[in-house]
Amino acid sequence: MTKQYVIAAAILAHQLSSFAVDAFATSSSHLALPNYSNSHLHSTKDHIETKRLEWSFNNDDGPSTSLIPETIDQMETDIEFQELAKKISKVGVEGMTREERAERRRALDELGVPNFMQFVVTQDEEENVHDGHIKNNRLYRSHPTILQLNIGLYCNQACTHCHVESSPLRKDETMSANVAARCLELLQNTPTIDTLDLTGGAPELNGQFRLLVKMARQWATENNRQLTIIDRCNLTVLLEPGQEDLVDFLKENRVKVVASLPCYGEDNVDAQRGRGVFQRSIAALHKLNEAGYGSSSDLELDLVYNPSGAFLPPSQESLEGDYKRELFENFGIEFNNLITITNMPIKRFADHLAKQGQMKEYMELLVNNYNPQTVGGLMCLNTVSVGWDGSLFDCDFNQQLGMGIVGVGEKAEAAEGGSNKKRLSVFDIESLTDLEKYSVLTDNHCFGCTAGSGSSCQGATA
Repeated sequence: MTKQYVIAAAILAHQLSSFAVDAFATSSSHLALPNYSNSHLHSTKDHIETKRLEWSFNNDDGPSTSLIPETIDQMETDIEFQELAKKISKVGVEGMTREERAERRRALDELGVPNFMQFVVTQDEEENVHDGHIKNNRLYRSHPTILQLNIGLYCNQACTHCHVESSPLRKDETMSANVAARCLELLQNTPTIDTLDLTGGAPELNGQFRLLVKMARQWATENNRQLTIIDRCNLTVLLEPGQEDLVDFLKENRVKVVASLPCYGEDNVDAQRGRGVFQRSIAALHKLNEAGYGSSSDLELDLVYNPSGAFLPPSQESLEGDYKRELFENFGIEFNNLITITNMPIKRFADHLAKQGQMKEYMELLVNNYNPQTVGGLMCLNTVSVGWDGSLFDCDFNQQLGMGIVGVGEKAEAAEGGSNKKRLSVFDIESLTDLEKYSVLTDNHCFGCTAGSGSSCQGATA
């Protein structure tokens, strides 16, 4: 008997057994009032198991080979990607960053819009909004509660919207054991930190990922510290060869999974994230659900939506309902929360906007939808972002633009315009609270975090 017939028989047997149990219960307990709660739970479980069996039947239990060869093949045949690669080779990453910034500034000049902080201060005065984080036209952070580590740019995917421009080709930009150890020391030295947020690239493919998770969880347990550990997961990594035990590892260490899934439809996901990514993502979500993720707060599974083009995300709350309905009804998938993130006009997305002649239109969209209520929830106010080399940043977006935190340090590279000022790294401070005295670096890309309901790595901010 072929595998397909075995699975089909299992589905039929499961449905018949459920019918038999229900029929028996009806005949033997006809005098009892129905337990609607248990009945609903039973039907929900049946639906989940049926949909998972159907998925296995239609998709041969999901792919078992690496996605990396497929990603590299698409990169080599994608005209837009090849043009971008040639441009980076010609002018360098820093040169590309300068061009992006100039393109955004030109768009804002044509719109008559000043720099970000000047705009914010003016708008707040007009709206009679007083934000305690703004002093002398500068933005200042509060106590840090989130330590976000970008532990490497190596990834098995190469998504069109990726603001860090990760891909399978970026093998060298990866966090060392020395930097990882120093990050753990800073975590221990900063009592206000309650979240360790691990991102990349695909952070799980970095050699320091499991060390960071295990050491952080062990330290938090031994010291009775409440610590949320986040794995920002692209889902497909769970199916990569060598990662067969990854779900069990995440569960054992009570890691919260924040997973990218920009749509609940296959065509949209594959167009943005690569051929075959949707099917692998569904298979990965099934693995997480089977381990207990998504059905309780103990093993939290959040999904991340970002728009597929030059528009703002819809209401996080309403879209979450759509996601839960579609994923549950079609695939038997459960998750806790949906996070919506605005596409930032930087890196690959900025290049796409420039090629389509949409940069001015998109910047105008962000400016016109400025929401003063988002400022108090900006992630740069309570997050410290660390690059793979240990450099310190106000947020992950500033990190990709090379906008490092500048302050007094003995070992850091001198910044332009001042011999006593340095670009700080994890080796220049004793605690993350040492950074509170420095203002946040802002620029014209920051309009992306204050438009509509706001945007951050934790979702909407207003």
